[in-house]
Amino acid sequence: MSPEIIGVIGIILLLVLLMLKVSVGLSLFLVGFLGVALLSDINVGLAQLGTSAFGTSNNYGLSVIPLFILMGMFMSNTGLGKDLFNAVDKWIGHFRGGLAIATVGASSIFASISGSTNATTATLAKIAIPEMNEYKYKTTFSTAAVAAGGTLGILIPPSVILILYGALTSEPIGPLLIGGLIPGIIMTILFMMMINIQVRLDPSIAPRRKEVFSLSERFLSLKSIWPFLLIFIISIGGIYFGIFTPSEAGGIGAIGAFLLTLFTKKLNFKKLFSSLDETLRLTVMLFLILIGASLFGKFLALSKIPMYLTGSVASLDVSPYVIMALILIVYFILGMFLEGIAIMVLTLPIVYPLITQLGFDGLWFGIIMVMVLNVGVLTPPLGLSVYIISGVVKDVPIEKIFKGVIPAIFTMIAFTIILVIFPEIVTFLPSLIK
Repeated sequence: MSPEIIGVIGIILLLVLLMLKVSVGLSLFLVGFLGVALLSDINVGLAQLGTSAFGTSNNYGLSVIPLFILMGMFMSNTGLGKDLFNAVDKWIGHFRGGLAIATVGASSIFASISGSTNATTATLAKIAIPEMNEYKYKTTFSTAAVAAGGTLGILIPPSVILILYGALTSEPIGPLLIGGLIPGIIMTILFMMMINIQVRLDPSIAPRRKEVFSLSERFLSLKSIWPFLLIFIISIGGIYFGIFTPSEAGGIGAIGAFLLTLFTKKLNFKKLFSSLDETLRLTVMLFLILIGASLFGKFLALSKIPMYLTGSVASLDVSPYVIMALILIVYFILGMFLEGIAIMVLTLPIVYPLITQLGFDGLWFGIIMVMVLNVGVLTPPLGLSVYIISGVVKDVPIEKIFKGVIPAIFTMIAFTIILVIFPEIVTFLPSLIK
């Protein structure tokens, strides 16, 4: 049996394991080990288990992962999310659809610390949906606002999935994080515009709130936002201006978040333990995935599939943008059935060399891929963000939530096309720090 056929069988086996809900890390370990053993020798496969684990975990640059996660956990578990929503609500909640717009605004700020779609969605669902229900917002509209805002957690730095992309492709993590900033801000504005258009077309979905807060009350509410802004400016600003490396920024951010939550009396022993526990669990999961991805990547290299595909596609007499469109369509379809991290570790060893061979910027492609994976968290049958909201709002049928997010899906697809046409939106800020 040729190496290429063994490689294809390995990819199919990995897909089957992921469909059966076997953990991503374990699936990668199993397929990678079996593939290396078949293509070389079982002793080589056993040796690669050790070298892959040591080589990956010994990478100092990956220390940024637990540090940024810990920073996000401190801010997530201490109730600052509700304070943040209330602050944004005081400024714009009295406009028609203002609570939904405030939800998106609060999500963008919360995402800048949590770096996670799941954390952002779960936090804002518990806070914003009851508030919108109180003012008789239509449930399909309010849940869609939370789902749309939650997707910003994967894009606005410090995005955990962008850090993983950098680890899997060797793209510099600092510029990657900075590259998501402008797209994240624009996406936030587009979601707010989308909500405004929906309300203008059908005012009944979001009744206007009569209560208007005074200017002094609004400025007083900003005290709830300053911890987020301070941590973001110190950590991400430090990377942008070359003061910190990403790992140093993560350390500064984690310490800063700890001190701020302590200073604001939001942190107690129970919340401290919960933050450390969740950080440890998530970090172990991500490192198992990275180690497994390293082993799986070695298997694919032995199978020669990446080299074969790169050579074949490069010889095609078609525009690179046609190939890019096909790749993005495949990502969109995969996003309906697989979780984003699983898609990354499955496809990047093959797709990334192909993208760079076609002359596309690897950093730019990371943001584009994240945008397409974002669509996947809103589309059935997987729709992870929709299921998270459904778990919080149990009285709303899940099909109604899926129906409500359709405008957000089209908005994200349209913006992805814009990023493909105008790559400078992504590459401008990173180019200033290279």
